[in-house]
Amino acid sequence: MREIRASGTWGSALTTDEFAAIRSVGFAPVGQVLGAAVYNVGYTGGYNCPGAWGGFGGWGTPAQTVTQVSGRGGWGSFGPLVQTMYDARHKAIDRMVSECAELGGHGVVGVRLSIGSFPAGGLEFKAIGTAVAAPGAPLPTGRRRPFTCDLSGQDFAKLVMKGWVPAGLVLGISIGSRHDDWLTVGQTRWGAGNAEVVGYTELVNEARHDSRRQLEADVKRLGAEGVVISGMEMRVRERECPVQEGRRDHIVEVTAIGSGITRFSRSAEGNQSGRTLAIMSLDPQRRQAARVRI
Repeated sequence: MREIRASGTWGSALTTDEFAAIRSVGFAPVGQVLGAAVYNVGYTGGYNCPGAWGGFGGWGTPAQTVTQVSGRGGWGSFGPLVQTMYDARHKAIDRMVSECAELGGHGVVGVRLSIGSFPAGGLEFKAIGTAVAAPGAPLPTGRRRPFTCDLSGQDFAKLVMKGWVPAGLVLGISIGSRHDDWLTVGQTRWGAGNAEVVGYTELVNEARHDSRRQLEADVKRLGAEGVVISGMEMRVRERECPVQEGRRDHIVEVTAIGSGITRFSRSAEGNQSGRTLAIMSLDPQRRQAARVRI
């Protein structure tokens, strides 16, 4: 990082439009930054049956089971797995932020988080972005750290022009699980007709709500005022119940990723409201047609 900084050149993952947008609000790229962590995922916490009688050693199928979510814990929840996913992502982000600080940056824009299999075993958690700096502004020191966000260059510029700045990436991860019971089995049979499967609805809703709670907790951790969401992904899968033969567990994974933001100026929006913005077409044919009409 010191060699790159001393070279007088910089790299980025920005498009031309992103570069122009960032420059328009007083920032300049100082280099591409990366953070990675490879984790072996061992104990996930989800080896027991989630909420069914079978989870306590019995073999009877209950009339109705309960939904377990990782944020709440409980028998058969995936709390340890979710905690590992948080730890790995935060470690990758922290290493990316350290590279940003070494390059003299104030923050990182356009962060892309990814998870992939590592050839030697385990999972690789990776964070890549472009470090940017505002020339002449003091660098973050002490407890203040460079900001991170997954906003594009254009969205970052819009945010700054409206008096807001990113505080950091925030995550909301939840895994919900539910064991088959007689109610869900009956409601999913061919002869059940067009009817809501109440157990599945509860599973999806509770996993989404738990993900939102974890996201809000991450926003508070950063001291941000709110969050702009870049993406929310939900994956649904099922597995053979590890305790009860012939029954299945249904698992929903919800991941929400966004950028925590905070306000630095309350006058920016007010100043924009009364202004008239003149827009002139760059198309020469349109300009000529306008002259003819005049």
